[in-house]
Amino acid sequence: MKHASSLARISPLAPPEVAITDLTKRFGALTALDAVSLTVRPGTVHALLGENGAGKSTLVKCLMGTYRADGGQIRVDGAEMRLSNPREAQKLGLGMVYQHFTLVPSMSVAENLVLGEEDMPAVIDWPNRRKALREFMDSMPFRLDLDRVVSGLSAGEKQKLEILKQLHLGSRFLILDEPTSVLTPDEADQILGLMRDLAREGRISVVLISHKLREVETYADEVTVLRGGKRVGQGQVSDLGRADMVRMMVGEAPPATERAGAEHVTGAEVLRIDGLSVDNDRGVTAVRDLGLAVRAGEVLGIAGVSGNGQTELVEALAGQRDATGGAITVDGKPFHRTRAEMRDLKIRLLPEDPLRNACVRAMSVAENLSLRSYDEPPFSRWGFWLDRAAIRSHGEELIARFHVKTQGPDALIGTLSGGNVQRTVLARELSEGVRVLIVQNPCFGLDLKAVAEIRSRILAARDDGAAVLLISEDLDEILELSDRIAVMSQGRLVHETPRAAASLQEIGRHMAAH
Repeated sequence: MKHASSLARISPLAPPEVAITDLTKRFGALTALDAVSLTVRPGTVHALLGENGAGKSTLVKCLMGTYRADGGQIRVDGAEMRLSNPREAQKLGLGMVYQHFTLVPSMSVAENLVLGEEDMPAVIDWPNRRKALREFMDSMPFRLDLDRVVSGLSAGEKQKLEILKQLHLGSRFLILDEPTSVLTPDEADQILGLMRDLAREGRISVVLISHKLREVETYADEVTVLRGGKRVGQGQVSDLGRADMVRMMVGEAPPATERAGAEHVTGAEVLRIDGLSVDNDRGVTAVRDLGLAVRAGEVLGIAGVSGNGQTELVEALAGQRDATGGAITVDGKPFHRTRAEMRDLKIRLLPEDPLRNACVRAMSVAENLSLRSYDEPPFSRWGFWLDRAAIRSHGEELIARFHVKTQGPDALIGTLSGGNVQRTVLARELSEGVRVLIVQNPCFGLDLKAVAEIRSRILAARDDGAAVLLISEDLDEILELSDRIAVMSQGRLVHETPRAAASLQEIGRHMAAH
């Protein structure tokens, strides 16, 4: 079978104009999209903003043929299209790079590029195909070794390969869904800069879905904002300030994180870790001879690209994973990570994905709020007889104090939104005295109001004298909350700096292990 070169596939055609008019999508009684309209001009980067549940994912899934809209029109270069699956969208030059990688780790770069081709033969003529792939790479602003196995690529290289795969398939209209969530700042700027350059050259159009407003301000030409399934704002990025975009997203003035007591003096050393080593699920060392110390009234922020031992570190501190070496002390006392020690030493945790790691999904909000001390008075009599009335009363008090939105204390915690699950866990962990607070990615996927409130709660604990260890993949969060910043790479702390002297470029360089 004759195969046209990849370069010929993408170069002759200009990116299409995509116009969405009054698009409506319902799921039962829920209207996920309510007559939403937007136009993406050829050769532009168009940002799509909105909080969780605003309708962004539904909109792009309708555009890609994953969902069938209940009303409205999608026009590509003026022709109305009714797409029933992503392959039909691909034929029109519409492609999507998803937030989570869709590559086959055990295959090479070349094999991943060929996957998904509509005309891929049963037997591939690899000499001719590799020639075509080399021509394609020569036409791209970034390139990868065709023979490298995907499992050996960095996160930035994998993201580049996802984009290259779409361009190789002939996509001239790319939807990028949170494309920089696992990248270092330098990698993010490089990739988004290249996408902007390709757009300005008239080779592609880009829809950028991102919660990082700095990226939108730097790389997007236009922005559309969704809230509650409706379009609530649209315009040129150059005409809008950050506060304008946030106000459109949340419907009011942008919330601010209270850094009360930002100029403060830290106290004595509270948490100390010496020579800690931890294996991952495969028995490979994930945390290597790690040492750190956190003082009272201080937030030590640990930045790093996902997969560099952060989760294993938190699980070891939480007693959920055995350590293979090292020692941990709190206020000079050995900490063996037992429940009794965590209670006595006042160690509190907010792990990643708290609905899985810090809650019991089948239990009520009130019951989850009592988990730390359910077997003690006033919740228990004689160590085993639960006082349901006391548990419920305690739950009502914390729900009110921490503004947890729920149908009531008896509602199952699994029915709560992500932000309210976080509030519930924070209410339980912060309702009593706190000496050490350990948090991992506390605001991932949450709306701006929840983010501001949760970050303020963390800083309030610090201002009350707690030693806070913050592990986050969101560098903006690290820079906002931390008093001191360290970088974790390949299981070790490789860089440390006071917040006042922090350099985004230097932190990014160490995150990339360069």
